[in-house]
Amino acid sequence: MKEPKKYNFVDDDDITLANMVREGVSVYHFTKLSDYIGLNMQEWADYLHLSERTIQRYKKEGKAFDPIYSEKIIIIELLYKKGIDVFGIEDNFYTWMDTKSIALGGVKPKDLLDTSFGISMVYDELGRIEHGIFA
Repeated sequence: MKEPKKYNFVDDDDITLANMVREGVSVYHFTKLSDYIGLNMQEWADYLHLSERTIQRYKKEGKAFDPIYSEKIIIIELLYKKGIDVFGIEDNFYTWMDTKSIALGGVKPKDLLDTSFGISMVYDELGRIEHGIFA
């Protein structure tokens, strides 16, 4: 029987998050997060506005991501943490992220993660779902 994946999301503590951004997200953290939430390198490249080759270089060198990329990685991680909490079952949240949403302009929530505005839209929609308010 397959053992379920385990992952400890970052704490929502602002001080901890600010320090994590300043220090840079480690390649280890990034890889564990990517594996857990199922985002591939092309998706990350799109979200971070980096080439896959640059991400691979970070991994090869074992270098922490620069603060600008670390912040985006953590914001996406917190969004996934919130979504899994709202849906209760990870697979349900992942399915929702991959399904076109009328409330989000007919696009998949996952496709909005490349901008801060898009991430905010997804957060807002999760809040509406959490409170039973559907568009």
